[in-house]
Amino acid sequence: MQTVRRREELAQALAGFASERVALVPTMGALHAGHLKLIEEGRKRADKVVATIFVNPLQFGANEDLGRYPRQEAEDARLLDQAGCALLWLPAVEDIYPEGFATTIHVGGVTERWEGEVRPGHFDGVATVVAKLLIAVAPDIALFGEKDFQQLAVIRRMATDLALPVDIIGVATVRDKDGLALSSRNAYLSRQERELALALPIALEFARDAIRSGKEVAPNLAAAKQQLVDSGFLKVDYLALVDSTTLEPLDTPAGEMRLIAAATLGTTRLIDNLAV
Repeated sequence: MQTVRRREELAQALAGFASERVALVPTMGALHAGHLKLIEEGRKRADKVVATIFVNPLQFGANEDLGRYPRQEAEDARLLDQAGCALLWLPAVEDIYPEGFATTIHVGGVTERWEGEVRPGHFDGVATVVAKLLIAVAPDIALFGEKDFQQLAVIRRMATDLALPVDIIGVATVRDKDGLALSSRNAYLSRQERELALALPIALEFARDAIRSGKEVAPNLAAAKQQLVDSGFLKVDYLALVDSTTLEPLDTPAGEMRLIAAATLGTTRLIDNLAV
């Protein structure tokens, strides 16, 4: 695997892929099996996989965990190399956001609720950095995990609206054997919190099964939220049934749906979702 840091080095490396189909996997590092699944899928769908590691300051709020976000560059590079990644780009902040940078991308509609409401400006940061990475690498496809389901919807909308010549591909959430969705932020959980965190996928499964059996949506969402509170979650930002494309809330089942949730356990905020 080739590793580059500067934009000039990136351009030179990509020139060697000119006649090949390229897949891009953007990450913020602290890699786990979910990220490696994206590399695996990329290798199935393209000739070369390019990964990026960039902890994007633009998507962190003033009171969020930018400073303590886990960073393990050497281990991440080793994992990517073993997974068959062809090129790793590790840009510096000043390369992505040079002095005088003044442009952000705002995606309306799908950003207005849920994470967008709880974390103002977060998706502007996501859309801006992903657009810059897509423009710099110019891949044929880009792969993102479905665990961050709203993020995936935002990126799809952005790529469509800007007519970027790339296919955005969602890859199913990878989970531990006990069902907890893999996340870089799971490293923040104590051993006891890690056990309690299982209440999140269990609550979503409870709500999904109830909705599939024909029970009313609202009371079952309320019951699932209460399960989280009873299990030790300090705050439930949302647990909702939404349309898979628009992310608008649904009072009754209709079409392609997702159950989405975000809740805080200790000092760690976890998100998850399930298809219905």
